[in-house]
Amino acid sequence: MQRYFVTPEQFSGDTVRIDGEDARHIAKVMRGKEGDKLIVSDGISREALVEITLIEIGEVTGIVLESLNMTQEASLKITVAQSLPKGDKMETVIQKCTEIGAVAFVPFLSERTIVQYDERKESKRLERWRKISKEAAEQAHRNRVPAVHPPLSWKKLLQSFGEYGAVYFCYEKEEGLQLRSAVAPWVSSLTAEASHSVLVVVGPEGGFSVQECLEAEKAGAISVGLGRRILRCETAGMVAAACILYESGEMGGA
Repeated sequence: MQRYFVTPEQFSGDTVRIDGEDARHIAKVMRGKEGDKLIVSDGISREALVEITLIEIGEVTGIVLESLNMTQEASLKITVAQSLPKGDKMETVIQKCTEIGAVAFVPFLSERTIVQYDERKESKRLERWRKISKEAAEQAHRNRVPAVHPPLSWKKLLQSFGEYGAVYFCYEKEEGLQLRSAVAPWVSSLTAEASHSVLVVVGPEGGFSVQECLEAEKAGAISVGLGRRILRCETAGMVAAACILYESGEMGGA
């Protein structure tokens, strides 16, 4: 069943209003009609089975048939911090990591970032990334749309490490500690009161410098490897997120 996200204000009692691109998608692409049923979520606290009662140009109105439990989100809250990659690779990271279960994305600039950052163009890119996050969340039947934050400097990213329960710095030159060995004891020690938020830090095409690794560890990150093979930058975040969720039992793991 098709799923759509709206703002909390678009729910009003037992009715819901869908507008903009989503309304046009229902009318033109899905060829929706009165009586069709949809799942609509405000991405925060309310999700419902809705029956379409009226289709107008640019707006679809429905009535709530049943309130639904929001049970599709993982217990661990994974944020993927990705050094800005070339081309459309960031779009791939956002789309696939949203499907896997990440709750947020933080693009950042690091020493070997190749992309020329342009603040004037960034608002359009950010808008597109957020659209991709929303569409991927709908496709994956998520209860919430992952946030996509504006790009940070390396210094600002380091300063944010204290906001997370654990920070894993994915480093291709790490020959000692591997991700599972770091995640397993942390997951097993978690209590209901502990922070269940995780930050996964992934470098650009050229990886991280030794200095950046030292700075990350000093700021509280744990440097981890992702196996013996070298992964592309757009692959590393997906692998790390999937492994962490598996180890937490989200995918039938430990």
